Amino acid sequence: MRLPMSARSAGIGLVLIAIILRLGNGRGFGATEYAQLTVDGLRSGSIYALIAVGFVVVFNVTKVINFAQGAFVMLGAMITADVYSRSLTGSDLLNLVIAASIAIVLTTAVGVVTDIVFMRPIRKSNDLVKIIVTVGLFTALEGLALLKWGPNALRLPAFNTFLTDNPRDTNYRPFGLLVKGQSIWIWLATITLLIALSWFFTKTMKGRAFRASASNELAANLMGINSVAMATVAFGLAAALGAVGGILIAPATAPIYDMGLRLGLKGFVSAVTGGLRSVSGAVAGGILLGVIENVAAGVTKAGLRDIWSAVILILVLLYRPEGLFAGKRETEKV
Repeated sequence: MRLPMSARSAGIGLVLIAIILRLGNGRGFGATEYAQLTVDGLRSGSIYALIAVGFVVVFNVTKVINFAQGAFVMLGAMITADVYSRSLTGSDLLNLVIAASIAIVLTTAVGVVTDIVFMRPIRKSNDLVKIIVTVGLFTALEGLALLKWGPNALRLPAFNTFLTDNPRDTNYRPFGLLVKGQSIWIWLATITLLIALSWFFTKTMKGRAFRASASNELAANLMGINSVAMATVAFGLAAALGAVGGILIAPATAPIYDMGLRLGLKGFVSAVTGGLRSVSGAVAGGILLGVIENVAAGVTKAGLRDIWSAVILILVLLYRPEGLFAGKRETEKV
């Protein structure tokens, strides 16, 4: 008898967990080691979640998979590090705030221009053309970043260093685990942004108009909602989310012009894993991907870290193409 797809998906998940546990036991891993790997995975997973939400926001309104999202992450990190290094004021903390604000505003503007100049003229084109354009935009933005900042990585201090006299990031050790101060900033910022997004989508007129356009563009237009303008809002919002993700991860991984490719792909895998039409699914997919790839890399080799995201993507597309956390009404052909 042929098992339902959901049962097969659960079975594959259990097999993967069993393999990971087996490999970990071979290295003598116990509960503490697994907990440490999980905590570290939650840090990267939170960044993946923000990037994935950017993919979902654009896809819901425009039905476009925006592969330029990774470039928005890179721009947020690079602009912040660049402006911060110029020491515009005598306060390092104020310099960080100014640099981050400028980075978010400029990256959001790039997202808005992306839609108005490049995506709006091909609005009626087929999906393949739109995807190729976003890939081209990513390549162009990465090339411009290389020309502007060169091939060397920039530097942005951990946020805790602005509040203490310690030039290094603060280490906390709850329950025998190592938690870096930057990880706490990432978690708090991610939670705050997700709450703010939930409020925007459910409590504001603009957010409700956005949801209406995502649900049914024709009906939204008949109600007087400008779906073309909503697409521009989507790209701007996705760019802002990407910029914030880049700013948060910058102190942990030195910002460099090509950082957007890896992070953008991880965000895409997270969005597909959770469901391309579900914001909550994208968040869950990002957290899940971060934890799985970190634990799997810990029990195997750190160099294999990026392979696990490809494995997850293939398995999801084969056995649960609508996403692990998407309902039946959210199924989309990828």
